[in-house]
Amino acid sequence: MHDLKFIRQNPDAFDAGLARRGLSPESGKILALDTAWRAVETQAQELQAQRNAKSELIGKIKREKGDADAIMVEVALIKEKLSALETEAAAHQNALDAVLAVLPNLPAADVANGKDETDNVEVRKWGEQPSIPNAKEHFDLGEALGLMDFETAAKISGARFVVLKGALARLERAIGQFMLDTHTLEFGYTECSVPVLVNSGAMYGTGNLPKFSEDAFQTTTGHFLIPTSEVTLTNFVNDTIVPEEQLPMRLTALSPCFRSEAGSAGRDTRGMLRQHQFYKVELVSITAPEASEAEHERMAAAAETILQKLEIPYRTVMLCTGDMGFAARKTYDIEAWLPGQKRYREISSCSNCGDFQARRMNARLRRMNAKGTEFVHTLNGSGLAVGRTLIAVMENYQQPDGAIAVPKVLQPYMGGIEKIDVPTPR
Repeated sequence: MHDLKFIRQNPDAFDAGLARRGLSPESGKILALDTAWRAVETQAQELQAQRNAKSELIGKIKREKGDADAIMVEVALIKEKLSALETEAAAHQNALDAVLAVLPNLPAADVANGKDETDNVEVRKWGEQPSIPNAKEHFDLGEALGLMDFETAAKISGARFVVLKGALARLERAIGQFMLDTHTLEFGYTECSVPVLVNSGAMYGTGNLPKFSEDAFQTTTGHFLIPTSEVTLTNFVNDTIVPEEQLPMRLTALSPCFRSEAGSAGRDTRGMLRQHQFYKVELVSITAPEASEAEHERMAAAAETILQKLEIPYRTVMLCTGDMGFAARKTYDIEAWLPGQKRYREISSCSNCGDFQARRMNARLRRMNAKGTEFVHTLNGSGLAVGRTLIAVMENYQQPDGAIAVPKVLQPYMGGIEKIDVPTPR
């Protein structure tokens, strides 16, 4: 949500920020609704003051045994007018909220202008791309091993699902456990086990509703399946005042994630890259405003460390204004090298949302020895997407015979298994 005070004082700057997002000016509409709402509120306050004064007068007249009937009629009329004004004010407020609710966060000053992913800016690159003659994609490798079954998944659930078996299922589990251990033990995140069903208020707070309702799966009870545990973890501070000494809060969770992939028809239809259900280790930080930029760099470094330990080449790009997510003011995408595709593909997205989500959630902090409160800043990132990391491991560690070598850091989680072998012909 946007700061109305900022829009009132800086309408041109607000519209310029929207323009960088490729959107039309909105400050005129917003300020007109705001002015109408405030005018009605002012009328209501004046009438309420009259009502209070006349109510006191009625009490005085009655104490003096006088006739207060005429004034009581006036008070009743004022009450009716107040009720009408409340309805009018609510209509203006709802209209204002409806406009603000679908407007994305404004980009940070150092974010490059651009239309789409082709305008993203490479920030750094790590690792050497392995030389693998005739490198195969993960689905060819997995199916040849007999451990990746799309046909059975389609029979049970439809397109964009997979069944993993045996050593590949164990490798996926190992990757998630390795990530959690790294983020908790090395980077101080608190591991959480969280609900995957949330209410609409939680989805609204992180910016998933109302604009992106078609991307979510909703149950018959009105709950939503989370697209990522960012929703659950960030809402820990929903409608909460956090003491400054408790910040930063760093939370992590391994959870299943569910996305309808609306608008992705024809994209990545083979394999595990774009699925309706997948596992992800999420990183969420809640900070004071002045600490969020440094926390953003720290979060990206934590995610990158996973790939470095796995010895998977990657690059980090800063997303341009046209490619950023709705709630983000600045985003780093980390892209792992996939030899089978011969290209880098996103494996993590780390975003600083500033106070955008905090305003939607009413999440505030109280400074030590200070009056009043202010909004916290929220950040989120993948640390990493487990399924995509499995893909990256498979493609970068594939052997000439189709086997998959297990990265050294994952071998303890695999019971010492060093290689997932091709099945022996019977």
